[in-house]
Amino acid sequence: MHSPARSNRAYRNVARILRPILLVVTKRDWHGAENLPTDRGFIVASNHMTNVDPITFAHYLWDNGFAPKILAKSSLFKVPVVGGVLRGTGQIPVYRNSAAAADSLSAAVAAIAEGECVAVFPEGTLTREPDLWPMAGKTGVARLALTTRAPVIPLAQWGAQDLLGRYKKLLKPIPPKKVTVVTGPPVDLDDLYGRPLDSATLREATDRVMDAITALLEGVRGEKAPTARYDMRKPVPPGQDRVGGDHATKPELP
Repeated sequence: MHSPARSNRAYRNVARILRPILLVVTKRDWHGAENLPTDRGFIVASNHMTNVDPITFAHYLWDNGFAPKILAKSSLFKVPVVGGVLRGTGQIPVYRNSAAAADSLSAAVAAIAEGECVAVFPEGTLTREPDLWPMAGKTGVARLALTTRAPVIPLAQWGAQDLLGRYKKLLKPIPPKKVTVVTGPPVDLDDLYGRPLDSATLREATDRVMDAITALLEGVRGEKAPTARYDMRKPVPPGQDRVGGDHATKPELP
């Protein structure tokens, strides 16, 4: 297949390695590519269940003609090999809780202005929801969307967690795992444009994005998500950890 027009040499070289592997270890059930804009830069926002789903996410976008610029935590850029791949393919580091945090937004805004597909995981980390439903998102996606007024395309994926479980390090490539990815129409944020970017506006926009992702995932899974979305900012009930297990211990990711 032809590489996306906006891919650079490093991106194409990485795809030559990873794509054949993914074609062997996954069975792809992909839908909704008609919702991906072809005439302007845009944002794709996805749920996040496992450390492998950025790759299956990128595979979907690549095969549909886009070389996504993924917002990834800055610490990954310091990891040998991984950091070189991220820098070479033009991914965007996210500097959390630092004076450089605004640089991430600026880089993403510039990429969208240049017509790029910018990919984000609004939850900011792997979901802690016990049944892998999307949890409350962080407001970075809202700030980016309302600053650029770029379309926000919701994306839901399911099945990547069977290839690599949440918090797990060992891949399970045999037998090949079905990975479903579906995108929906742009999230309607028109009434929020021009409003002050205060906490209420940002939270409203973020909730709309997470609602759209969750609705897509409900369709994929054939079941309803919990009425109350899991929120890491709220106190944890006694006897439970952040993923809902009784007296269990799970590592907190940064």
